[in-house]
Amino acid sequence: MQLKKINKERYAKHYKQIMIGIVIVLMVIALSVSTILIQLVGNADGSNFWLNLAGVVVGGIVIVSLLRRNRDHEFMYEVIYVWDLKQMLNRIYRKQKKVKASIETGDRDAMVIMNWSYNGSEQLYNLDNNTITMEDLHKSMRELQKVIDEHGFSISTDDFKPEMLDKY
Repeated sequence: MQLKKINKERYAKHYKQIMIGIVIVLMVIALSVSTILIQLVGNADGSNFWLNLAGVVVGGIVIVSLLRRNRDHEFMYEVIYVWDLKQMLNRIYRKQKKVKASIETGDRDAMVIMNWSYNGSEQLYNLDNNTITMEDLHKSMRELQKVIDEHGFSISTDDFKPEMLDKY
């Protein structure tokens, strides 16, 4: 996965619209299905928890199928990119202890992975207006760059390949 330039305003606008759409679709489908189920098989004076839950599950299934079907639509581009970015950052985070240990031994692939992770995190923080930890992130980026320079490597985010994580 390569880092791409994302229009922050477009991302925020589309993300909000998609989330509002998800809430509306879930509400309409869940309420409709659960109401129909309660009318057909519900207990008038008892709990209909399981029938209400079935409505929510049906709504969730419809939403997931709609999102999967429209994943490649231009409107979804930024939101799907950020979703994929978060998944890759989480995958790196789960292996971060081993990756950082390998940096100490001069492993170039580990340096490439952490460089990509730091740059991806910076992009994500900027897109989500999460600048609280940006100073710590920049400190980590500078420390990694010192190690890269000490080993005489030239590293860019384009060097990153998800398969690199397999060895950690």
